Amino acid sequence: MSSQPLASKTIFLGSDHAGFGLKSDLAAWLKSLGLKVEDCGAHSGESCDYPMAAHKVCHAVLAGDGIGVLVCGSGIGMSIAANRHRGIRAALCTHEFHARGCRAHNNANIICLGERITAPALARELVELFLTTPFEGGRHERRLELIEED
Repeated sequence: MSSQPLASKTIFLGSDHAGFGLKSDLAAWLKSLGLKVEDCGAHSGESCDYPMAAHKVCHAVLAGDGIGVLVCGSGIGMSIAANRHRGIRAALCTHEFHARGCRAHNNANIICLGERITAPALARELVELFLTTPFEGGRHERRLELIEED
């Protein structure tokens, strides 16, 4: 992995049963790169509820120096559940432009993926872009501040 602004952080992974296979693939790949990975579940392909994994990853990201990867069947449910947490900026990514843009412009701290729509090779590419793209700041910082309501 080249330029690594986020790669020194812990990567918290979470999935439901529909995302378990892709999450497991990503965990093995990230560990093979020497990155610190923490698996927040699911731990099998047995049916479970995606909000539980989303909440675990969000709490971990908010509590420490980490970044999140959430996987369900489509990525949509995980994105919705994660974005309920103040301070979380979770982005569903299906294309390289999404993975780069959500970091560069939105300072996203969780990437969401859909196992049923994203092949493992593309998922690895999206996660790598997410981990290596720095936040640009500037005008984007002001816009992020406008998102947070009291």
